[in-house]
Amino acid sequence: MKRTDKPYVDVESINDLHELVQYPLPRHPLVSVINHADFYAKRPKTKALYRFGFYTISCKKFKGHLYYGKGQYDFNGGSLLFTAPGQVIGPGPDIEVDEGWALFIHPDLLYGTDLGKKMHQYSFFNYEVNEALHISEEESKIIKDCVDKIAREYNQSIDKHTQSVIVSTIELLLSYCNRFYDRQFYTRAKANADVVQRFEALLKEYFSQSTLVESGLPEVSYFASKLNLSSSYLSDLLQKFTGKSTMEHIHLELVDKAKSLLWGTESSISEIAYELGFEYPSHFTKIFKAKTGKSPSEYRNLN
Repeated sequence: MKRTDKPYVDVESINDLHELVQYPLPRHPLVSVINHADFYAKRPKTKALYRFGFYTISCKKFKGHLYYGKGQYDFNGGSLLFTAPGQVIGPGPDIEVDEGWALFIHPDLLYGTDLGKKMHQYSFFNYEVNEALHISEEESKIIKDCVDKIAREYNQSIDKHTQSVIVSTIELLLSYCNRFYDRQFYTRAKANADVVQRFEALLKEYFSQSTLVESGLPEVSYFASKLNLSSSYLSDLLQKFTGKSTMEHIHLELVDKAKSLLWGTESSISEIAYELGFEYPSHFTKIFKAKTGKSPSEYRNLN
């Protein structure tokens, strides 16, 4: 555990984590399940922020404030929260835990496994805290059953099968989480439809600028910030409701503006690319052809 002049404490290993909350040495060096009542009772009572070197999946039901990155979230019910290695998180000193657990998974456990190669696909590890997964009692039991199986496995004598059994159970747990997040997206259909409409309005407003020379092409994070969402959550929401990611929407709007410039002006392809915020015309040509099947010059000659 590293304490530096940074505004957070680095907790790099499962052993460091157990030391932090005054737990006995971990039964497995790369995975651990900790009861939240114990975690919050024994942690240092400060408004400290921690940067974990591992994945966390936690089910919490408590009152108080959780500080996540630069934000703060007021919990008063049960939910699942996911964090990836390197994210900064910390409980406020006012936290009162009713019940819950946390599963900590070091990336080394997944190294060389099929799950390790596709962990990036579970985008909810990069959601913001206010985008937590809210689960029913029945869903909570399903998830807890997977967590209990993981704990039982590493509490036995570790052998050559231990890693594969634990990793396969983690993958099953994540599959359930994918299913439950899909349910949550659709049960909040009206709120999410409002987000889509606001995003589309922001997108059109951005590209209504006469030139993008100064502002450049927008990043996904620009729209996510305007909508108070994480980039991952916004892209997943748009994918669910429109079939396209945030970047696909940006590129389609870009192409629409490019078409009007190609047919409505005599500017060269390079000049149009520059007006649209591209440093290199070849990058503009590549995106335009990918979306239309024709290069900008081929498209212009159709008129």
